[in-house]
Amino acid sequence: MAPALRYLGGACARARGGFSGALAWGWGPAPGAPWPLGRGGRRASTSSFDVVIVGGGIVGLASARALILRHPALSIGVLEKEKDLAVHQTGHNSGVIHSGIYYKPESLKARLCVQGAALIYEYCNQKGISYKQCGKLIVAVEQEEIPRLQALYERGLQNGVQGLRLIQPEDIKKKEPYCRGLMAIDCPYTGIVDYRQVALSFAQDFQEAGGSVLTNFEVKEIEKAKESPSRSKDGVTYPIVIRNTKGEEVRCQYVVTCAGLYSDRISELSGCNPDPRIVPFRGDYLVLKPEKRYLVKGNIYPVPDSRFPFLGVHFTPRMDGSIWLGPNAVLALKREGYRPFDFSARDVMDVIIKSGLIKLVFQNFSYGVNEMYKALFLSATVKHLQKFIPEITVSDIHRGPAGVRAQALDRAGNLVEDFVFDGGVGDMGNRILHVRNAPSPAATSSLAISGMIADEVQQRFNL
Repeated sequence: MAPALRYLGGACARARGGFSGALAWGWGPAPGAPWPLGRGGRRASTSSFDVVIVGGGIVGLASARALILRHPALSIGVLEKEKDLAVHQTGHNSGVIHSGIYYKPESLKARLCVQGAALIYEYCNQKGISYKQCGKLIVAVEQEEIPRLQALYERGLQNGVQGLRLIQPEDIKKKEPYCRGLMAIDCPYTGIVDYRQVALSFAQDFQEAGGSVLTNFEVKEIEKAKESPSRSKDGVTYPIVIRNTKGEEVRCQYVVTCAGLYSDRISELSGCNPDPRIVPFRGDYLVLKPEKRYLVKGNIYPVPDSRFPFLGVHFTPRMDGSIWLGPNAVLALKREGYRPFDFSARDVMDVIIKSGLIKLVFQNFSYGVNEMYKALFLSATVKHLQKFIPEITVSDIHRGPAGVRAQALDRAGNLVEDFVFDGGVGDMGNRILHVRNAPSPAATSSLAISGMIADEVQQRFNL
């Protein structure tokens, strides 16, 4: 049975703005140059494509890869506003390969996560990308958490998560010698990987199959072609014009946007529905000092509160051997604001005026205040961590990196938790597919999501 997709209406027409689809970090080409081709690649046209993907993060790159492998005769391009690929959500997440235990049974999120985890492991094995299947314990430290833990265990079984078992304190000690708890779910299928490395491998696959990646291409306009250049049929063959902030343009037949933190603005830019709006939440991590890494072997998570999409402060080993503690969840004052005092007046006004944030704040005021308090005072976060590993002290940690999560929010102040796809109407709208909400665990699910997007593109655009 095909998954039901959610669509939001809106007639697409010419629109203007000044941003593009997200995600970049690391090595890359010289400014203005196409991304370097992998071995055996062939360069497609940099001025016209059959399909353009806006956004060079893990979802955009996985989707581009899936499309070109399925339709090798098509010319396909990826546009990325940064000089490098996979920097924002892809390059700033915890690196966990989630098993799919948390999500509502039969939901799109649950199915895609379970499928996606299997596909990520298989892909990493094929490509020689290092990962660690280090497992995860979800630990109840209070008596009142045990019923929620047991319900979560049943949910995981319904979702088909492999190897789950409920364990008692003595088995918790065997898995994590320094962790205390009354009961835990042992989830051995959970792993860790460097998702940016995975995303760059997707990009290499895409280019070796003939795709093109254009970086430093910050989309400013998406419009229908007015007239063809002299002695050219581009206006007929490639009726959509995408123009960047430098006045450069590409033409295409169809557009797929995977714009992450800017998905609402890119949709609005194309004349489509801007709702649900994106509200950026910053997650700050702490890092365990090297001499204390022995305290943590695998992932240790709290029992989640089902009222919120955030999984709580947890212990996460990294591929480089470091241990991250966190993240919290506080409102970011800038969509790419990784530091506490990063600020954008436009981003803040959009959140206040155009989203349902005020209603969300009133509904969850105490939770928000607690998260802000933990963000300001290390001792508050350490106190929470000590519920699981009492030996940790403030002197054992230091502040680490942060990420910004693109959380979709409706006008009523409800967090949009599942995937949202959006298209318009009319000749322009029928040529655009917006991936409006690809929430965590989108990195884990990226290969499964890309297959679904490729199916939808093929059906919607009659490829």
